[in-house]
Parts: sequence; C-alpha cells; structure tokens
Amino acid sequence: MNSAQPKLFGSAAATANLGTVLLYALGEFQSRGHELANRELALDRLHMAFVRACEHLGMPEISDEAAANGLRDLGASVTEIPAYVAKRPYRVKISAELCRRAADVFAKHGV
Repeated sequence: MNSAQPKLFGSAAATANLGTVLLYALGEFQSRGHELANRELALDRLHMAFVRACEHLGMPEISDEAAANGLRDLGASVTEIPAYVAKRPYRVKISAELCRRAADVFAKHGV
C-alpha cells in the first residue's frame, strides 16, 4: 500500500511544507519541457503540476489562493486579475533563480 495515500476516513500526513510542494511542482513543470523562467503564465497552466506535486509528496491538494500566496513568499511575481476573466484568477511570473531552485528541489525529491 502506498504510504502517501490517505486512509478512507483519515487525512494525508503532511510530509512536506507548502514551499517544497510549490518548488517541486515548478521543477516538474520545467522537466516536461515547458518554459517557465521570466514568462507570465496563468495559474491554470500550473494547476496540474501542483496537483501532481501534492500527490507525490503526500500533501492534501492546495487551493489557488494558497498557491498564489506561497509563490509570492518564494519570490514569484503574482498578479490577481478579475475573477470573470479566468477560473484561477492569477498570473504568475517566475524568475530564473526561482526556476533553478525548483529544478534542484525536483531533482532532490526524485520522480
């Protein structure tokens, strides 16, 4: 049985912090061949990377607001846009340095 999978009536044990999950997700996004550094992306483009990172690291799925705030804390530029424009109303710009950190975290935690 996969130890990261929660029990039927329990919750997943937090094995990583939000920053690690976000960095892992950004590294995973880059590993799929997507350009990330110094590009403005809709948060929706990164959503599935966040879902996969939470699943891989044994964390419950994070909200869009938590992801946006966590990315800000890591040093990303996050712009909120009107909710009627997009389902996930944030635009994110990741620096090259943050991309390097993310690639390191992704490599450290393996595939």
